[in-house]
Amino acid sequence: MEYAAGDKIVARKKHPCGSEEWLVLRTGAEIKLKCALCGRVVLLSPDEVKKMCKKVRKDGESDG
Repeated sequence: MEYAAGDKIVARKKHPCGSEEWLVLRTGAEIKLKCALCGRVVLLSPDEVKKMCKKVRKDGESDG
């Protein structure tokens, strides 16, 4: 799966704050994600992101 800065990732499991959406801040050897609800920032490997990801919304795409 391809990720780019500005994309939103819908995770399989909810974050402890209750959100399941993450915003991609940076890509490369590690992918930097920010929780859409609480603002927590994490660095994950592309393999970890691929495993946690249920759906990717490209930059500018609506929820529908």
